[in-house]
Amino acid sequence: MEPSNLALFWAAVLAGSILFYVFLDGFDLGVGVLFGTTPSEALRGRMMHTIAPFWDGNETWLVVVGAGLFAAFPDAYAVFLGAFYFPVLALLFGLIFRGVAFEFRFRSGRMRPVWDWGFFLGSTVVAFVQGTAVGAMMRGIPVANGQYAGSSFEWLQPFAILTGIGLVLGYALLGAAWLVLKSEGELHRWAHRRIQWLAAGVFIVLFLAFTVTFDYSTLARGNFYERPWAPVFPVIAALALAGLVLGAGSQRDALPFALTGLFFLASFLTLGTMFWPYMIPYSITVASAAAPDASLRFLFYGGILILPVVAIYTIGVYWVFRGKSGDEYAGTPPTGAASGASAAHRIIGDGAAGQEHMGRRSSAR
Repeated sequence: MEPSNLALFWAAVLAGSILFYVFLDGFDLGVGVLFGTTPSEALRGRMMHTIAPFWDGNETWLVVVGAGLFAAFPDAYAVFLGAFYFPVLALLFGLIFRGVAFEFRFRSGRMRPVWDWGFFLGSTVVAFVQGTAVGAMMRGIPVANGQYAGSSFEWLQPFAILTGIGLVLGYALLGAAWLVLKSEGELHRWAHRRIQWLAAGVFIVLFLAFTVTFDYSTLARGNFYERPWAPVFPVIAALALAGLVLGAGSQRDALPFALTGLFFLASFLTLGTMFWPYMIPYSITVASAAAPDASLRFLFYGGILILPVVAIYTIGVYWVFRGKSGDEYAGTPPTGAASGASAAHRIIGDGAAGQEHMGRRSSAR
C-alpha cells in the first residue's frame, strides 16, 4: 500500500523536525555534557552564556515531533511509546531537571552545586536515552497485530547502549564545536582542544558498535541493500569525523561546527535509507501507520500556519544573537555583592526569550 500525499507530507515534517532538533538541541545538550567536565566556574558561566538565548526554543522541535507523531501516525506513536516507555520517562525527567537547573543556578548561591549536577546529568541522560532509542530501532521493534510485542527493557541491548554512549559523545562534539564558534578567549581554547578527542571517541564507539554488537541480518529486513547509493552516507559521515580529527589545528572557527553538522546529516540520511518506508522498523510502514486522510487534511491546515511561525521565530533568534557571545560573563555575582568596581549582572527574560547578561561598572562615591 502506497502512502497518500498527506501522509508523505507529515512524514517529511517529522523527519525535518527530528533533524532540526538534533542540530539545534544537540549542541546545547552537548554543552550540558561538557559543562560537567570542568570545575571552573568561569568556564561554566561562559558556557551557559553561549546557549542562554537558544536552549529551550530549540526544544520546540521535539514538541513538534511528539505532537506530529501522535496526531498524524497514532499507530506508530502507540508502538513507540510501548517500546520506549522507560526511556521516554527518563527523557522527560532529564529535560525537566535540566531546565529547572539552568534557571535556578543563576539565582542560587548555596544550592548552585546541586543545580550544576542537575544540568550535567539531565543533559547526559537525555542524550543517552535518545541514542539507545536509535540503536534499538536499528535492530528492529517486535510488533504483533499492530501492537508492541516485546518486553519493557527490550531496548536495553549492548548495541543500543553503545549507540547511546556514541550519541552522548556526538552531542558533546557538537557542543564543543558550538563553543568554538560562539566563544573567545579561554573557553574557545578549552573547547578547541577537546574536538579532536571527542571525534576520535565517537569513531571508536561506533566502530565497536557496528563490528562487535550489530546484527547485520537486520539490514536485510529493510531496504538498505536494495539501494546501491546507500553506503555513500556512512562514508560521508566517516570522512567528516576524519576531517575533525585531522583538521584539529585549523583556526577556522566555523569548520568544526560545519563538519560535525555534516556528520549528523549523513548519519541521519543513513538511518533514513535503512528505515524507509517503515515508520516503526521493520513492521509498520508510513502508509499503515497514517491517520485517515480527513484527519491529516485537518492537521495540514493547522500545520501550514504554525510551522512557519516556529521556523521564523527560530531563525529570528539565531539572527539576533549571531556572532560571538563574548567573554565578559563568568557567572552570577556572589550573594550580597557590594559595590564599587564589581559587575552588576541582570538577567532579562527567561530561556525561551533569551537571556541578556549586562555588566556595568560603577564608581564608588
